[in-house]
Amino acid sequence: MPRITLLFTALHILLMLYLAYRVVGHRRAAKVGLGTGGDHHLERKMRAHGNFVEYVPMALLMSALLEISGLAAVWLWTLGGALLLARLLHASGVSKKSGYSKGRFYGTLLTWIVLLAMSGMGVGMFFGAR
Repeated sequence: MPRITLLFTALHILLMLYLAYRVVGHRRAAKVGLGTGGDHHLERKMRAHGNFVEYVPMALLMSALLEISGLAAVWLWTLGGALLLARLLHASGVSKKSGYSKGRFYGTLLTWIVLLAMSGMGVGMFFGAR
């Protein structure tokens, strides 16, 4: 059973629900049913949530596959922790300003590094298992 990925998935779900809650709360307060209604603060909150759901599911799927395939626990903890940190940085950065922010930049960079590392490990494990 992929227990490490189970924990990181649960933690990421809590973050996703928080990001979604912020969007819903803002929509209700601004009385915006669909889209952004031209509200730039709402747009940033929506993008923080949207970007999360664009990247995190594949990363967690890959983590589970790596764990099931026998990747060492230290790598799973490192990758899972780095992904969670990356998504927190990204959400914070996008939420604060529309343009460049250190949180957005480093959150994106770290997310991509984690995904690239997971992909490389998966390919390596596949060819190493033959």
